[in-house]
Amino acid sequence: MTGTTPNLRQCSGEAAEKPKERRALGVACAGHVLHDGYTDLIWVALPIWQVEFALSYAAVGALRMIYTGTMAGLQIPSARVAERRGGGAVLALGTALCGLCYGLAGVGDGFWWLVTVLFLGGLGAATQHPIGSALVTRTFTGARSLSAFGTYNFAGDVGKVLLPALAAALLLVMPWRPAYALLGLLGIMAAVPIFLLAPRLMPEQASSNERDSKDSQAEVTSVPRLGYRILIGFGIADSVIRGALFVLLPFLLIAKGAAVGTAGVALTLVFLGGALGKLACAWVARRLGIVATIVVAQTLTAAGTVAVLALPLSAALMLLPVLGIALNGVTTVIYGSVPSYAPPERRTHALSVFYTVTIGSAALAPPLSGLLGDLVGIPTAIITIALLTLATTPLAFGLVRGPSALRAT
Repeated sequence: MTGTTPNLRQCSGEAAEKPKERRALGVACAGHVLHDGYTDLIWVALPIWQVEFALSYAAVGALRMIYTGTMAGLQIPSARVAERRGGGAVLALGTALCGLCYGLAGVGDGFWWLVTVLFLGGLGAATQHPIGSALVTRTFTGARSLSAFGTYNFAGDVGKVLLPALAAALLLVMPWRPAYALLGLLGIMAAVPIFLLAPRLMPEQASSNERDSKDSQAEVTSVPRLGYRILIGFGIADSVIRGALFVLLPFLLIAKGAAVGTAGVALTLVFLGGALGKLACAWVARRLGIVATIVVAQTLTAAGTVAVLALPLSAALMLLPVLGIALNGVTTVIYGSVPSYAPPERRTHALSVFYTVTIGSAALAPPLSGLLGDLVGIPTAIITIALLTLATTPLAFGLVRGPSALRAT
Protein backbone atom coordinates (compact mmCIF):
# COMPACT_ATOMS: atom_id res chain seq x y z
CA MET A 1 0.00 0.00 0.00
CA THR A 2 2.72 2.40 0.97
CA GLY A 3 4.64 1.50 -2.15
CA THR A 4 1.87 2.82 -4.36
CA THR A 5 1.56 6.21 -2.64
CA PRO A 6 4.48 7.87 -4.47
CA ASN A 7 3.11 6.66 -7.79
CA LEU A 8 -0.30 8.10 -6.96
CA ARG A 9 1.27 11.42 -6.04
CA GLN A 10 3.33 11.41 -9.19
CA CYS A 11 0.28 10.73 -11.34
CA SER A 12 -1.64 13.46 -9.52
CA GLY A 13 1.20 15.92 -10.10
CA GLU A 14 1.41 15.03 -13.78
CA ALA A 15 -2.36 15.47 -14.17
CA ALA A 16 -2.13 18.89 -12.53
CA GLU A 17 0.59 19.90 -14.99
CA LYS A 18 -1.47 19.06 -18.09
CA PRO A 19 -3.72 22.17 -18.03
CA LYS A 20 -0.69 24.38 -17.46
CA GLU A 21 1.10 22.76 -20.39
CA ARG A 22 -1.91 23.22 -22.67
CA ARG A 23 -2.27 26.85 -21.66
CA ALA A 24 1.41 27.58 -22.17
CA LEU A 25 1.54 25.90 -25.58
CA GLY A 26 -1.76 27.48 -26.65
CA VAL A 27 -0.68 31.00 -25.70
CA ALA A 28 2.77 30.57 -27.28
CA CYS A 29 1.33 29.17 -30.52
CA ALA A 30 -1.36 31.85 -30.78
CA GLY A 31 1.25 34.56 -30.29
CA HIS A 32 3.53 32.94 -32.86
CA VAL A 33 0.75 32.76 -35.46
CA LEU A 34 -0.05 36.45 -35.10
CA HIS A 35 3.48 37.81 -34.75
CA ASP A 36 5.01 35.85 -37.64
CA GLY A 37 1.94 36.65 -39.71
CA TYR A 38 2.32 40.36 -38.98
CA THR A 39 6.02 40.22 -39.86
CA ASP A 40 5.30 38.74 -43.30
CA LEU A 41 2.25 40.96 -43.81
CA ILE A 42 4.72 43.71 -44.69
CA TRP A 43 5.57 41.91 -47.94
CA VAL A 44 1.97 42.36 -49.12
CA ALA A 45 1.89 46.03 -48.08
CA LEU A 46 5.19 47.19 -49.57
CA PRO A 47 4.07 47.31 -53.24
CA ILE A 48 0.94 49.21 -52.21
CA TRP A 49 2.90 51.74 -50.16
CA GLN A 50 5.49 52.14 -52.91
CA VAL A 51 2.84 53.23 -55.40
CA GLU A 52 0.61 55.28 -53.09
CA PHE A 53 3.41 57.25 -51.41
CA ALA A 54 5.75 57.38 -54.44
CA LEU A 55 8.59 55.68 -52.59
CA SER A 56 11.90 54.62 -54.08
CA TYR A 57 12.95 50.96 -53.89
CA ALA A 58 15.57 51.94 -51.33
CA ALA A 59 12.88 53.50 -49.15
CA VAL A 60 10.74 50.37 -49.52
CA GLY A 61 13.65 48.22 -48.36
CA ALA A 62 14.24 50.57 -45.45
CA LEU A 63 10.66 50.08 -44.24
CA ARG A 64 11.20 46.34 -44.02
CA MET A 65 14.49 46.89 -42.18
CA ILE A 66 12.83 49.20 -39.63
CA TYR A 67 10.41 46.48 -38.54
CA THR A 68 12.83 43.53 -38.51
CA GLY A 69 15.76 45.56 -37.17
CA THR A 70 13.72 46.86 -34.23
CA MET A 71 12.42 43.36 -33.57
CA ALA A 72 15.95 41.92 -33.54
CA GLY A 73 17.53 44.66 -31.46
CA LEU A 74 14.96 44.74 -28.65
CA GLN A 75 14.64 41.01 -27.89
CA ILE A 76 17.06 41.09 -24.95
CA PRO A 77 15.40 44.13 -23.28
CA SER A 78 12.00 42.47 -23.82
CA ALA A 79 13.17 39.33 -22.04
CA ARG A 80 14.48 41.39 -19.11
CA VAL A 81 11.22 43.31 -18.78
CA ALA A 82 9.33 40.01 -18.91
CA GLU A 83 11.38 38.66 -16.00
CA ARG A 84 10.28 41.60 -13.86
CA ARG A 85 6.72 42.21 -15.10
CA GLY A 86 5.63 38.76 -16.19
CA GLY A 87 5.86 37.11 -19.60
CA GLY A 88 2.11 37.06 -20.20
CA ALA A 89 1.69 40.80 -19.63
CA VAL A 90 4.65 41.72 -21.86
CA LEU A 91 3.60 39.32 -24.64
CA ALA A 92 0.04 40.67 -24.52
CA LEU A 93 1.29 44.25 -24.78
CA GLY A 94 3.60 43.31 -27.65
CA THR A 95 0.76 41.62 -29.53
CA ALA A 96 -1.44 44.70 -29.10
CA LEU A 97 1.37 46.94 -30.39
CA CYS A 98 1.77 44.79 -33.51
CA GLY A 99 -1.94 45.08 -34.22
CA LEU A 100 -1.91 48.81 -33.49
CA CYS A 101 0.95 49.23 -35.95
CA TYR A 102 -1.16 48.10 -38.89
CA GLY A 103 -4.22 49.92 -37.66
CA LEU A 104 -2.28 53.21 -37.49
CA ALA A 105 -0.57 52.64 -40.84
CA GLY A 106 -3.79 53.54 -42.63
CA VAL A 107 -4.41 56.68 -40.59
CA GLY A 108 -1.44 58.79 -41.72
CA ASP A 109 0.45 59.39 -44.95
CA GLY A 110 4.02 59.38 -46.12
CA PHE A 111 7.31 57.61 -45.51
CA TRP A 112 8.05 58.96 -42.03
CA TRP A 113 4.62 58.05 -40.72
CA LEU A 114 5.22 54.48 -41.88
CA VAL A 115 8.66 54.51 -40.25
CA THR A 116 7.05 55.51 -36.95
CA VAL A 117 4.31 52.89 -36.96
CA LEU A 118 6.65 50.12 -38.15
CA PHE A 119 9.04 50.94 -35.32
CA LEU A 120 6.06 50.54 -32.99
CA GLY A 121 5.28 47.19 -34.60
CA GLY A 122 8.89 46.03 -34.32
CA LEU A 123 8.86 46.98 -30.64
CA GLY A 124 5.85 44.73 -30.13
CA ALA A 125 7.28 41.94 -32.27
CA ALA A 126 10.43 41.84 -30.14
CA THR A 127 8.43 40.28 -27.30
CA GLN A 128 7.24 37.12 -29.02
CA HIS A 129 10.27 34.91 -29.64
CA PRO A 130 12.01 35.11 -26.24
CA ILE A 131 8.77 34.95 -24.23
CA GLY A 132 6.85 32.44 -26.37
CA SER A 133 9.77 30.03 -26.62
CA ALA A 134 10.44 30.36 -22.90
CA LEU A 135 6.81 29.50 -22.13
CA VAL A 136 7.23 26.26 -24.07
CA THR A 137 10.70 25.20 -22.98
CA ARG A 138 10.12 26.00 -19.30
CA THR A 139 6.75 24.23 -19.14
CA PHE A 140 7.72 21.04 -21.01
CA THR A 141 10.74 19.00 -20.01
CA GLY A 142 13.04 16.42 -21.59
CA ALA A 143 12.30 15.07 -25.05
CA ARG A 144 8.71 16.39 -24.81
CA SER A 145 10.15 19.91 -24.83
CA LEU A 146 11.53 19.42 -28.35
CA SER A 147 8.20 18.06 -29.65
CA ALA A 148 6.31 20.98 -28.09
CA PHE A 149 8.81 23.39 -29.60
CA GLY A 150 8.19 21.81 -33.00
CA THR A 151 4.48 22.54 -32.61
CA TYR A 152 5.28 26.11 -31.55
CA ASN A 153 7.56 26.55 -34.59
CA PHE A 154 4.89 25.11 -36.88
CA ALA A 155 2.40 27.70 -35.60
CA GLY A 156 4.68 30.49 -36.80
CA ASP A 157 4.68 29.08 -40.33
CA VAL A 158 0.88 28.89 -40.23
CA GLY A 159 0.82 32.61 -39.48
CA LYS A 160 3.21 33.36 -42.35
CA VAL A 161 0.74 31.77 -44.75
CA LEU A 162 -2.55 32.70 -43.06
CA LEU A 163 -2.29 36.47 -42.50
CA PRO A 164 -0.83 37.40 -45.92
CA ALA A 165 -3.48 35.20 -47.58
CA LEU A 166 -6.20 36.87 -45.49
CA ALA A 167 -4.83 40.29 -46.48
CA ALA A 168 -4.88 39.34 -50.16
CA ALA A 169 -8.51 38.22 -49.83
CA LEU A 170 -9.57 41.43 -48.05
CA LEU A 171 -7.82 43.58 -50.66
CA LEU A 172 -10.10 42.08 -53.31
CA VAL A 173 -13.18 43.60 -51.65
CA MET A 174 -11.94 46.76 -49.90
CA PRO A 175 -9.11 49.35 -49.93
CA TRP A 176 -5.92 48.56 -48.07
CA ARG A 177 -6.53 50.99 -45.20
CA PRO A 178 -9.69 49.34 -43.78
CA ALA A 179 -8.32 45.90 -44.67
CA TYR A 180 -5.19 46.43 -42.60
CA ALA A 181 -7.20 48.05 -39.82
CA LEU A 182 -9.25 44.85 -39.53
CA LEU A 183 -6.09 42.73 -39.48
CA GLY A 184 -4.61 44.99 -36.82
CA LEU A 185 -7.74 44.62 -34.72
CA LEU A 186 -7.01 40.87 -34.48
CA GLY A 187 -3.83 41.55 -32.51
CA ILE A 188 -5.47 44.09 -30.21
CA MET A 189 -8.30 41.69 -29.41
CA ALA A 190 -5.96 38.70 -28.97
CA ALA A 191 -3.94 40.59 -26.34
CA VAL A 192 -6.73 40.11 -23.78
CA PRO A 193 -6.86 36.28 -23.78
CA ILE A 194 -3.06 36.11 -23.98
CA PHE A 195 -2.82 38.19 -20.81
CA LEU A 196 -5.50 36.19 -19.02
CA LEU A 197 -4.44 32.68 -20.09
CA ALA A 198 -0.63 32.87 -20.04
CA PRO A 199 0.59 30.75 -17.09
CA ARG A 200 2.73 32.53 -14.55
CA LEU A 201 6.13 30.86 -14.42
CA MET A 202 8.37 30.91 -11.39
CA PRO A 203 11.69 32.75 -11.78
CA GLU A 204 14.40 30.57 -13.25
CA GLN A 205 16.77 29.25 -10.62
CA ALA A 206 19.91 27.17 -10.66
CA SER A 207 19.49 23.53 -9.73
CA SER A 208 20.80 22.14 -6.45
CA ASN A 209 23.32 20.03 -8.32
CA GLU A 210 24.83 23.17 -9.81
CA ARG A 211 25.26 24.71 -6.38
CA ASP A 212 26.54 21.62 -4.59
CA SER A 213 28.77 19.79 -7.04
CA LYS A 214 31.88 21.01 -8.84
CA ASP A 215 31.54 18.22 -11.38
CA SER A 216 27.95 19.21 -12.06
CA GLN A 217 28.98 22.85 -12.30
CA ALA A 218 31.51 21.96 -14.96
CA GLU A 219 28.84 19.96 -16.82
CA VAL A 220 26.36 22.85 -17.00
CA THR A 221 28.88 25.55 -17.86
CA SER A 222 31.74 24.16 -19.98
CA VAL A 223 30.00 21.71 -22.31
CA PRO A 224 26.68 23.59 -22.60
CA ARG A 225 28.51 26.87 -23.18
CA LEU A 226 30.35 25.31 -26.14
CA GLY A 227 27.10 23.78 -27.38
CA TYR A 228 25.33 27.12 -27.04
CA ARG A 229 27.99 28.81 -29.17
CA ILE A 230 27.74 26.05 -31.77
CA LEU A 231 23.96 26.51 -31.88
CA ILE A 232 24.40 30.26 -32.36
CA GLY A 233 26.75 29.47 -35.26
CA PHE A 234 24.12 27.16 -36.73
CA GLY A 235 21.44 29.81 -36.19
CA ILE A 236 23.48 32.43 -38.06
CA ALA A 237 24.28 30.05 -40.91
CA ASP A 238 20.66 28.87 -41.09
CA SER A 239 19.34 32.45 -41.26
CA VAL A 240 21.86 33.46 -43.93
CA ILE A 241 21.28 30.33 -46.03
CA ARG A 242 17.48 30.58 -45.94
CA GLY A 243 17.46 34.34 -46.52
CA ALA A 244 19.87 34.06 -49.45
CA LEU A 245 17.99 31.19 -51.03
CA PHE A 246 14.64 32.98 -50.74
CA VAL A 247 16.12 35.98 -52.57
CA LEU A 248 17.82 34.02 -55.36
CA LEU A 249 15.31 31.20 -55.92
CA PRO A 250 12.65 33.25 -57.79
CA PHE A 251 15.27 34.59 -60.21
CA LEU A 252 16.63 31.07 -60.78
CA LEU A 253 13.15 29.81 -61.65
CA ILE A 254 12.43 32.80 -63.91
CA ALA A 255 15.65 31.98 -65.77
CA LYS A 256 14.26 28.46 -66.25
CA GLY A 257 11.14 29.94 -67.89
CA ALA A 258 8.80 30.49 -64.95
CA ALA A 259 6.41 33.44 -64.94
CA VAL A 260 6.80 35.99 -62.17
CA GLY A 261 3.62 34.72 -60.52
CA THR A 262 4.91 31.15 -60.64
CA ALA A 263 8.11 32.23 -58.93
CA GLY A 264 6.02 33.68 -56.11
CA VAL A 265 4.07 30.43 -55.78
CA ALA A 266 7.40 28.60 -55.56
CA LEU A 267 8.23 30.32 -52.29
CA THR A 268 4.83 29.31 -50.93
CA LEU A 269 5.68 25.69 -51.77
CA VAL A 270 8.91 25.99 -49.80
CA PHE A 271 7.05 27.53 -46.83
CA LEU A 272 4.42 24.79 -46.84
CA GLY A 273 7.10 22.13 -46.88
CA GLY A 274 8.88 23.97 -44.11
CA ALA A 275 5.79 23.98 -41.91
CA LEU A 276 5.54 20.21 -42.26
CA GLY A 277 9.28 19.87 -41.73
CA LYS A 278 9.19 21.64 -38.38
CA LEU A 279 6.88 18.96 -37.05
CA ALA A 280 8.70 16.12 -38.80
CA CYS A 281 12.19 17.11 -37.65
CA ALA A 282 11.04 17.33 -34.03
CA TRP A 283 9.70 13.77 -34.32
CA VAL A 284 12.90 12.53 -35.98
CA ALA A 285 15.12 14.24 -33.39
CA ARG A 286 13.38 12.41 -30.55
CA ARG A 287 14.37 9.11 -32.16
CA LEU A 288 17.71 9.79 -33.82
CA GLY A 289 19.04 12.62 -31.64
CA ILE A 290 19.82 16.18 -32.68
CA VAL A 291 23.25 15.46 -34.16
CA ALA A 292 21.97 12.92 -36.68
CA THR A 293 18.92 15.05 -37.46
CA ILE A 294 21.00 18.16 -38.17
CA VAL A 295 23.49 16.24 -40.33
CA VAL A 296 20.73 14.59 -42.38
CA ALA A 297 18.73 17.82 -42.78
CA GLN A 298 21.75 19.91 -43.77
CA THR A 299 22.91 17.29 -46.28
CA LEU A 300 19.44 17.07 -47.82
CA THR A 301 19.26 20.87 -47.99
CA ALA A 302 22.55 21.08 -49.87
CA ALA A 303 21.60 18.24 -52.22
CA GLY A 304 18.12 19.67 -52.79
CA THR A 305 19.53 23.12 -53.56
CA VAL A 306 21.86 21.72 -56.23
CA ALA A 307 19.04 19.56 -57.61
CA VAL A 308 16.73 22.57 -58.01
CA LEU A 309 19.55 24.27 -59.90
CA ALA A 310 20.09 21.30 -62.22
CA LEU A 311 16.51 20.10 -62.83
CA PRO A 312 14.10 21.53 -65.42
CA LEU A 313 11.37 23.88 -64.20
CA SER A 314 8.54 21.38 -63.65
CA ALA A 315 10.73 18.92 -61.72
CA ALA A 316 12.28 21.75 -59.69
CA LEU A 317 8.83 22.98 -58.62
CA MET A 318 7.88 19.47 -57.52
CA LEU A 319 11.04 19.24 -55.43
CA LEU A 320 10.54 22.55 -53.59
CA PRO A 321 8.24 21.25 -50.80
CA VAL A 322 10.78 18.50 -50.06
CA LEU A 323 13.56 21.08 -49.98
CA GLY A 324 11.42 23.15 -47.59
CA ILE A 325 11.07 20.21 -45.19
CA ALA A 326 14.85 20.02 -44.70
CA LEU A 327 15.60 23.74 -45.09
CA ASN A 328 13.06 25.07 -42.59
CA GLY A 329 12.50 21.92 -40.55
CA VAL A 330 15.98 21.87 -39.06
CA THR A 331 15.24 25.14 -37.27
CA THR A 332 13.04 23.23 -34.82
CA VAL A 333 16.05 21.19 -33.71
CA ILE A 334 18.49 24.09 -33.62
CA TYR A 335 16.25 26.64 -31.92
CA GLY A 336 14.53 24.11 -29.66
CA SER A 337 17.87 22.86 -28.31
CA VAL A 338 19.06 26.27 -27.10
CA PRO A 339 17.52 26.12 -23.58
CA SER A 340 19.25 22.80 -22.85
CA TYR A 341 22.64 24.40 -23.50
CA ALA A 342 22.20 27.24 -21.02
CA PRO A 343 22.11 27.20 -17.20
CA PRO A 344 18.49 26.98 -15.99
CA GLU A 345 18.53 30.48 -14.48
CA ARG A 346 19.71 31.97 -17.81
CA ARG A 347 17.52 30.22 -20.34
CA THR A 348 15.21 33.14 -21.16
CA HIS A 349 18.24 35.38 -21.59
CA ALA A 350 19.96 32.74 -23.76
CA LEU A 351 16.92 32.56 -26.03
CA SER A 352 16.73 36.34 -26.36
CA VAL A 353 20.43 36.57 -27.28
CA PHE A 354 20.04 33.72 -29.76
CA TYR A 355 17.06 35.31 -31.49
CA THR A 356 18.75 38.72 -31.57
CA VAL A 357 21.79 37.34 -33.37
CA THR A 358 19.91 35.08 -35.79
CA ILE A 359 17.21 37.60 -36.76
CA GLY A 360 19.90 40.24 -37.20
CA SER A 361 21.76 37.86 -39.51
CA ALA A 362 18.58 37.23 -41.47
CA ALA A 363 18.24 40.98 -42.07
CA LEU A 364 21.71 41.08 -43.67
CA ALA A 365 21.25 38.02 -45.90
CA PRO A 366 19.11 39.56 -48.70
CA PRO A 367 21.47 42.41 -49.69
CA LEU A 368 24.57 40.21 -49.34
CA SER A 369 23.11 37.41 -51.47
CA GLY A 370 21.91 39.92 -54.04
CA LEU A 371 25.42 41.37 -54.26
CA LEU A 372 26.86 37.87 -54.65
CA GLY A 373 24.39 37.18 -57.45
CA ASP A 374 25.44 40.38 -59.21
CA LEU A 375 29.12 39.47 -58.91
CA VAL A 376 29.15 35.78 -59.88
CA GLY A 377 25.71 35.08 -61.32
CA ILE A 378 22.69 33.25 -59.89
CA PRO A 379 23.86 29.64 -60.55
CA THR A 380 27.25 30.17 -58.90
CA ALA A 381 25.62 31.94 -55.98
CA ILE A 382 23.23 28.97 -55.53
CA ILE A 383 26.16 26.54 -55.52
CA THR A 384 27.91 28.74 -52.96
CA ILE A 385 24.87 28.47 -50.68
CA ALA A 386 24.90 24.67 -51.00
CA LEU A 387 28.61 24.54 -50.15
CA LEU A 388 28.07 26.80 -47.12
CA THR A 389 25.34 24.44 -45.94
CA LEU A 390 27.66 21.45 -46.14
CA ALA A 391 30.53 23.36 -44.54
CA THR A 392 28.49 24.00 -41.37
CA THR A 393 27.39 20.37 -41.00
CA PRO A 394 30.49 19.09 -39.09
CA LEU A 395 29.74 21.60 -36.32
CA ALA A 396 26.88 19.32 -35.25
CA PHE A 397 29.34 16.77 -33.86
CA GLY A 398 30.35 19.33 -31.24
CA LEU A 399 26.89 18.80 -29.73
CA VAL A 400 27.36 15.06 -29.18
CA ARG A 401 28.40 15.54 -25.54
CA GLY A 402 25.48 17.80 -24.73
CA PRO A 403 22.85 17.32 -22.04
CA SER A 404 21.03 14.02 -21.99
CA ALA A 405 17.71 15.75 -22.64
CA LEU A 406 18.85 16.29 -26.19
CA ARG A 407 19.78 12.71 -26.98
CA ALA A 408 17.53 10.28 -28.74
CA THR A 409 14.98 8.64 -26.49
